[in-house]
Amino acid sequence: MIVLSVLFFLLGIALMVGGGWLLSLGGSLYYLLAGVALLAVSFTLRRSHKLANGLYAVLLIGTLAWALQESGLSWWPLATRMGLLLVLAIPLFLVAWFKSGKGGRVLFSVWLATALVTISPLFMTSPTTVEGQLTRSVTLPEAKLGDVKRAEWQAYGRSNLGQRFSPLDQITPDNVEQLQLAWQYQTGDKKGPQDVGETTYEATPLKLGNALYICTPHNWLVALDADTGEELWVYDAKVPADSQRQHQTCRGVSYLPASDGKPLPDVKKASQPAETLAAMQCDAQLYLPTSDARLVALDPTTGARCANFAEQGELDLMHNMPFKQSGYYYSTSPPLVAGGVVIVAGSVNDNYDINSPSGVIRAYDVKSGELKWNWDSGHPKETSPIADDETYATSSPNSWSIASADEELGLAYFPMGNRTPDQLGMYRSPAEEKYATSVVALSLETGQVEWVQQFVHHDLWDMDTPAQPSLLDLQTDSGIQPVLVVPTKQGDVYVLNRATGEPIFPITEEPAPQGAILGDHTAPTQPTSALSFKPEGLTEADMWGATLLDQMMCRIEFKQLRYEGRYTPPSEQGSIIYPGNFGVFNWGGIAVDPKRQQMFGMPLYLAFTSRLVPKEGVDLSQANKGEQGVNSNEGANYAVELKPFLSPMGVPCQQPPWGYVAGVDLQTGQTAWQHKNGTIEDMTPFKLPIKMGVPGIGGPIITEGGVVFMAATVDDYLRAYDMSNGEELWKARLPAGGQATPMTYLNSQGEQMVVQVAGGHGSIGTTIGDYVVAYKLKK
Repeated sequence: MIVLSVLFFLLGIALMVGGGWLLSLGGSLYYLLAGVALLAVSFTLRRSHKLANGLYAVLLIGTLAWALQESGLSWWPLATRMGLLLVLAIPLFLVAWFKSGKGGRVLFSVWLATALVTISPLFMTSPTTVEGQLTRSVTLPEAKLGDVKRAEWQAYGRSNLGQRFSPLDQITPDNVEQLQLAWQYQTGDKKGPQDVGETTYEATPLKLGNALYICTPHNWLVALDADTGEELWVYDAKVPADSQRQHQTCRGVSYLPASDGKPLPDVKKASQPAETLAAMQCDAQLYLPTSDARLVALDPTTGARCANFAEQGELDLMHNMPFKQSGYYYSTSPPLVAGGVVIVAGSVNDNYDINSPSGVIRAYDVKSGELKWNWDSGHPKETSPIADDETYATSSPNSWSIASADEELGLAYFPMGNRTPDQLGMYRSPAEEKYATSVVALSLETGQVEWVQQFVHHDLWDMDTPAQPSLLDLQTDSGIQPVLVVPTKQGDVYVLNRATGEPIFPITEEPAPQGAILGDHTAPTQPTSALSFKPEGLTEADMWGATLLDQMMCRIEFKQLRYEGRYTPPSEQGSIIYPGNFGVFNWGGIAVDPKRQQMFGMPLYLAFTSRLVPKEGVDLSQANKGEQGVNSNEGANYAVELKPFLSPMGVPCQQPPWGYVAGVDLQTGQTAWQHKNGTIEDMTPFKLPIKMGVPGIGGPIITEGGVVFMAATVDDYLRAYDMSNGEELWKARLPAGGQATPMTYLNSQGEQMVVQVAGGHGSIGTTIGDYVVAYKLKK
């Protein structure tokens, strides 16, 4: 009894003090009143079980009424508001029941009623779920899929169209449950103790001839037998460690077919490491970008370097850079091979230094490595190859994600990022402002800009365009149009005519919050697309937490931070950025079915906080440990602190769901269905497979069989979904986090295989590993 009384006393004090603080900030009165009620229960418990039980019953009824008023019949908001109090009621009514009977029975009746109301949403459709149906019928049977053999996967998105759609149809919603593990391989490249935090497996393999080609975080290129997973050869690019990199990853490699169009000869098992082979003259080539800013050309059959390309198969990407800090520039995404050139873009570290390498995009001859053109958003009209004694623009906006191309139109499409520092806009030129956070169409022949569509004006939020544009021909009221579909971090999905840049679905300007720091400014309006997954604005009632206590602390922080909706400017006070820079969509992007005219996406909703830190007298010795945390912005007056908006217990402060899957009819722009995605199984020590709708990073693929494959979530599963309605059809437990986009192909026996790279993701804490797993249907 004493222990129970002390427990109520301590909880009451915490809620009363915190509740008073919250009330002083203009927040809810509930926590203060709940604290007072718990203190009253504590003081009366020793003298009168009946009175203590009655007070507690009133508290339960009052809490339920408040919870329903704030969140309605929604499970997770109700559970965290009611859960702790319902648990604490059990010893209270049991003691009273055995002591005096009547008081315990009254509290038990109230407890049972409130508990039943609390769990009732588990048996209802979630208010955030959209139930609907996409057609299974084919609209455009002769849709363009890119110049790729049916059995193969020749580029990151299967082809340069970036559709992530395969014409294979052996696996269907009716038989997908028969998928089983065919083989498993471990690369041997694992995260080490000296690696940066975001050391991640994000690679999508290529399938060419009889081999799969996979790059690892430390830039090994591995060739595997596509039938068995047997290692054929490994090329180690010998990338040195560098603590100044923000990312240690490789999303994929690129392929140049043989000039005569003949298929690759079968790859045989090598007897020595590929990097020890003498360089050779190559016809077909693989291009491996490295995290120490090189581009390596390799022979697909042996893994030997291509002597004809650059300097014995290696191209130094730091040439003509205005600043050359180690670890500040590198390519994490595969280059674009199209129109006789290999086009390389790169990632520039966010918020480390205002004087950083350029974000220039460069095209090199596919065979020789000779520079053909360069497009630098700092000097956008000067695309002729730069002279040896000149430099590119300092810190100009970069394109760190994957590009697409339409060789019939002669255009390449690059998703553009921002100029560093991301949160300080006073260093940008008018040209950089025009091309930042956009998609830009460049001529494959000259590099000149054909058109640009910007998605954020004067971006202060790190809303880089993160995903590869997906190209398809779309049936519209005006006939079939060549379109480009590109998702954004802020949740808008833009559908544009890829020849002209004109919008297919309307783009409008909406008023945006104002009030940047002195010396900077905010754009008065921001664009938004008619097709959008942008979230509703946050309110205090949306604050979450595992218990009443950390929920209260989230509310206090919510009231202390600046928040006026999407595009709230960063501030010294600290601002809530929602969607956060993790994005509604990130590099995993979307997949489109060009035949059925549909889109599959994985929208996410996580708030971040952004605080500008005046640097005078501030110790920044522990800054620059990655994108999150404090970054120093050398040369600027402000450092910046970025982090997810989390409770003291480390869970998101906003209530779930945080992650969904969604299907869109691209002909109408309507979302047909949207469901919660993923469980908390790997987020807690208890391995509870509760479907909450969890965060993830990675992307989907669609097959002509009507099945979508995607891992991505923070629980370690590869899943299959029915494209028509979003139903989860099958899942397989992965040996590590699946933060890479899968792919599919036919093996030599004509069997459809599905491959997933599973190595985890350093910044979201999924299981680290070095696995490649393949599945096929049971015979």
